[in-house]
Amino acid sequence: MDIGHGLTLIRCGGHFDGGTVMHWPDGADVKGVILSGDILQVVQDRRWVSFLYSYPNLIPLPASTVRRIVDSVEPFEFDRIYGAWWGKVVGIDAKSAVKRSAERYIRAIHKD
Repeated sequence: MDIGHGLTLIRCGGHFDGGTVMHWPDGADVKGVILSGDILQVVQDRRWVSFLYSYPNLIPLPASTVRRIVDSVEPFEFDRIYGAWWGKVVGIDAKSAVKRSAERYIRAIHKD
């Protein structure tokens, strides 16, 4: 949903159906930025993000939901993600970080 000034809201779903991130194409020196809240949670190692149904209770999301989140942001160009908390930033190559993180997450939840 275009909200003006080049900003777009992207409904990704996630831990609730209305989970939304914002795309700012002019951010990061016009390489694009995602303002993610906790839909794409920037983790301690800032090269990665994670996905959970409940962060306080560490309840995972199913793989299908994680794939939907990744597919939702795929059409947008972005090099940086600003997360929900101060200092939680994927500073470079953020689009690749989302894909890489989703692949790692899905492998982890499918291990026996």
